[in-house]
Formats: sequence, C-alpha cells, structure tokens
Amino acid sequence: MRRSRGVPMIRATRGNGQSAAITCAALAYARVWGGRTAFDEEFGIFVCSGMRGGFARGGTTIGGAFLTGRTPARTLLRHEAVHADQWATYGWSFALRYLFEELRHRGARNRFEIAAGLADGGYRVS
Repeated sequence: MRRSRGVPMIRATRGNGQSAAITCAALAYARVWGGRTAFDEEFGIFVCSGMRGGFARGGTTIGGAFLTGRTPARTLLRHEAVHADQWATYGWSFALRYLFEELRHRGARNRFEIAAGLADGGYRVS
C-alpha cells in the first residue's frame, strides 16, 4: 500500500500548521545547501543530509526537518525528534525560546537539550 505524500508531512510536523510552514521552509533551505531529503519512519522526521553548510553544530532541527552534513546516528535522530515535538508545541516562537535559553544556559545546560536527551544529542554528560 502506498502512502499519500502528505502523511510524512503530517507526521513530521505533528499535525501543527505552524510547524508545517516552518518545515516546508526548512526543506527548501536544505535543498539550496545541497541536502538530500528522506523521511525517517521510526522517528517521524525529515532528514536532510549531505548539506554543504547552513546548520549549527552537528545539525539543526527546524520544524520537522533535521538539517545536517552527514548521515546521523539513530540516537541522534531520537534526540532531534524531540526538538520536532518542541517546534510543534511552540510554533514560530520556539526559535526565540531556544535562542534565549541558549544565551542563558549554553549547550548541555539548555533545558530544551536536556528534555531531548543529552547523551542522545552527543552532549558530554557529567
């Protein structure tokens, strides 16, 4: 049975309209940077790998899309799927919430990173 093209978008954006718009923009952005896009069924997230740049650290989740230069580990995708949940919860304001939290508590002290699982995200857990 073939799935409708819309099903991955609904799953990746958790059915949230704002997250869908953000995800569409992220997918277009990834294409500009040379990304190859695939949908990960297990974690319900688009993975845009092979990008030449345009992402932070080892990768960045924008809406329901994970942007990266390499093929990510399964544990990292589990971490990034939580960030997709956060985008769906907060919509456009998640970008500002994350930025403010990162300015106050960098990296492994960021509450959004803690919620996503520090070890899965590749953070050193002490």
